[in-house]
Amino acid sequence: MSRGFVREGDQEEPVVIPQRAVLPDGVVNYVTPSGFIELKEELQGLENDFSSIEIEDETERRREQTLIQGKINLLKERIATARPIDLKSQPQDEVRFGATVIFKNLNSNSSQKITITGVDEANVAQGKISFTTPIAKALTGAQVGDKVHFKLGNEIRPLLIESIHYQ
Repeated sequence: MSRGFVREGDQEEPVVIPQRAVLPDGVVNYVTPSGFIELKEELQGLENDFSSIEIEDETERRREQTLIQGKINLLKERIATARPIDLKSQPQDEVRFGATVIFKNLNSNSSQKITITGVDEANVAQGKISFTTPIAKALTGAQVGDKVHFKLGNEIRPLLIESIHYQ
């Protein structure tokens, strides 16, 4: 039937499926072992949500199923491309993927602690930052005592690596 014969009120709004964290094209989807477990747990949770939808209205149930199935599809794609990194195999004296780093901003004389994680694990409030961020890239390869110059806009911040450890 032509769309011209459909009443305006009968048209459903398309379901918008939120995208996952951005993984730049061509970049390997590195994850920590705990991050890989979290992805699998998230998938299990979504699958449970999908199977337990109890919405009476047919349209709303279909919309909810579409939303959850879209999230499941995106998550399955991430899990399929995930490459867990064994943190014990990382050079323990150098900042690499999975490292928890304490560094001092020499301009403000304040210290900060971050953990370099995969894009899906990143959570700034928890001090977890993606390996794709500029600060993670600036810190990578540094060792305790090294001074790293981190460019933020027009400002260059000298950072001193105080400690590195892997969980």
